[in-house]
Amino acid sequence: MTSLDSFKCRKTLKVGGKNYVYYSLPAAEKNGLKGISKLPYSMKVLLENLLRNEDGRSVTKEDIVAVSKWLRKRSLEHEIAFRPARVLMQDFTGVPAVVDLAAMRNAMQKLGGNAEKINPLVPVDLVIDHSVIVNFFGDNKAFAKNVAEEYKQNQERYEFLKWGQKAFSNFSVVPPGTGICHQVNLEYLAQTVWTRKQKMTVGKKTGTFEVAYPDSLVGTDSHTTMVNGLAVLGWGVGGIEAEACMLGQPLSMLLPNVVGFKLKGALKEGVTATDLVLTVTQMLRKLGVVGKFVEFFGPGLDHLSVADKATIANMAPEYGATCGFFPVDAATIDYLKTSGRASARVALVAAYAKAQGLFRTAKSPDPVFTETLALDLGDVVPSMAGPKRPEGRIALPAVSEGFSTALASEYKKGDDAATRYPVDGKNFDLGQGDVVIAAITSCTNTSNPSVLIGAGLLARNAVAKGLRAKPWVKTSLAPGSQVVAEYLANSGLQKDLDKIGFNLVGFGCTTCIGNSGPLPEEISKTINDNGIVAAAVLSGNRNFEGRVSPDVQANYLASPPLVVAYALAG
Repeated sequence: MTSLDSFKCRKTLKVGGKNYVYYSLPAAEKNGLKGISKLPYSMKVLLENLLRNEDGRSVTKEDIVAVSKWLRKRSLEHEIAFRPARVLMQDFTGVPAVVDLAAMRNAMQKLGGNAEKINPLVPVDLVIDHSVIVNFFGDNKAFAKNVAEEYKQNQERYEFLKWGQKAFSNFSVVPPGTGICHQVNLEYLAQTVWTRKQKMTVGKKTGTFEVAYPDSLVGTDSHTTMVNGLAVLGWGVGGIEAEACMLGQPLSMLLPNVVGFKLKGALKEGVTATDLVLTVTQMLRKLGVVGKFVEFFGPGLDHLSVADKATIANMAPEYGATCGFFPVDAATIDYLKTSGRASARVALVAAYAKAQGLFRTAKSPDPVFTETLALDLGDVVPSMAGPKRPEGRIALPAVSEGFSTALASEYKKGDDAATRYPVDGKNFDLGQGDVVIAAITSCTNTSNPSVLIGAGLLARNAVAKGLRAKPWVKTSLAPGSQVVAEYLANSGLQKDLDKIGFNLVGFGCTTCIGNSGPLPEEISKTINDNGIVAAAVLSGNRNFEGRVSPDVQANYLASPPLVVAYALAG
C-alpha cells in the first residue's frame, strides 16, 4: 500500500528525463524529524524504509519518530519492521524455501484455488554455489571433472530448482559453475538503488509511478554482508525469516547500536585488504559488536576500492556484527560503471544518494555513532589468522613462533616438533605444521583483483625461478565468479598459476565450508597414523578446527599471495 507519509516527504526526483518518486530524508527532517541528517548512513537506510512503508500497523508514526529519538542517547530499545528490497539464497539453505513454495502450491490446488498465484512477493535470487567439492585438482581438467561430479551428486536437487525457476515469478536461479552468491550479488545483482512500480497518488495525479529507494536484502548465508561494501544494507538470516520476507512479511528487529569505525591514512605498499580485514576483525571482536551495526567512516575510505570494502564487509560474521556498512561515494559509482550496470541506473544512484544525504565525500561531516574506534591504515602489517579462530591475527614474522606455541600448549605436541614421518610410496616425509592444503577460495578475497593479481604475479616469479608447490600440498583455485577467471586468463597469469598447481577447480564455496575434498590417501594415512598437526592456508574466512578437512587441525587465513607462498614452502 502507499505510505501514510506522516512527515510529508514524498517527492519526485528527475534523472535523465525520467521521474522517480522517493521519500526524502531532508524533507522529513524539515517536517519534524529533527537532526536525522546526523544519523549514520546505515540508520538512514532503515529510516527511509520506515517512511516508505508507513501503514499505521506494521510501521507507525511512533516507529519513525523513534529513529530520531535514537540520536539523543545514540541508542534506543525499540522494535521496528524492516522490509528488505529482495532476498538472496544459496542452494544449501534455499532449497527448503522452494520446497515450501511448492507445498503451498499443492495446498492451494487441493483447496480448489489457482496454484500459480503462489509466488514470492519480493525478488528472490538463488545462486547454486555450495555444492562443488574439490575432488580433482592440479590439472586443467579439474574444473570440468568437479562440475560433472557436482551434477551427478545433486541431479534431483538441480532438476527441482530448474523447475522452480520456470514455475515461479519473481524467482531466478544462477546455475552451478558460475560463482558464489556474494560475489554474483556484488558484481551483478546489487543495484545500490532499487526501483519498483507502484500505484499511488502524487500531488493531484493518481497512477503508476516508479519508486526509487535504497537497495537492501537479507540472505540465507551469513556472509550476505559482503554487499555492504557497495552501500547495500544486508545481512544473513535464518530460513524462516528469509521465507517470511520472500512472502512480503516485514523483518522484526530492534533499532541497532551503530559502532563507527574510523579509518585514516592509507595502506603501505605490500599490505593487502586481507591484512586489513584480519586487523579489523581482531579489533572488533575485542570490542564486542554482536547484534550491532558497524559503519566505516573517515578519510581512509578515500583510499579503499569497493573490492577492499567488500573484503571487510564480508567478514562481519567473523567480527560478530550484523553488518559492516560503507556509504555511497565516488568509488561506488565507478564500480557500478565498470561492472556493467546500466548507465541510467548509475545516474540514478548518484542523483538519489546526493538528494538523500547518503553520498559521502571527503568533506562530509562524521555521523553520530553509539561508540567509535579508529585505525590508521598505515599501521596495518602483513598478517595471517590462526590456527583456530578468525580473530587470531598474527603478524607474518611471528607466525612460525605462534604455531610452535600452539603446538605445545593447545595440541600437546611440542615434544614431537622436529620429528618427520615417511609417506608410503613417496620420496618425501611429513611433520608437524606442514601445509597440506593451500586454497585460494571464494568469498572474502576473490572479489578483490589486487590480491588475486598479486597471487598470479608471485606465481609468475616462482615459475621463472623453477619453483613448484610442494608435492604434499593440495592446491586449488576456486574464485567467486567467472570474472576472475577471465582477467587471470587475459593477463596470462592463469598459466603461471597452473604451472605451480593452482589450476581452476570450480566457482563457488569450497574449502572454507569443508568442501576441500579428500587428501591423497597416503598423506591422510601418514597424518592420522602419526598424530601430525597438519596445516591448511586458505584465503577464506572460517578456520575453525576440523572445518576445512578432517585431516587438518591447524588452519590459517591469509591473502591469496600468501596462500601461493605457503604452497611453495610447504
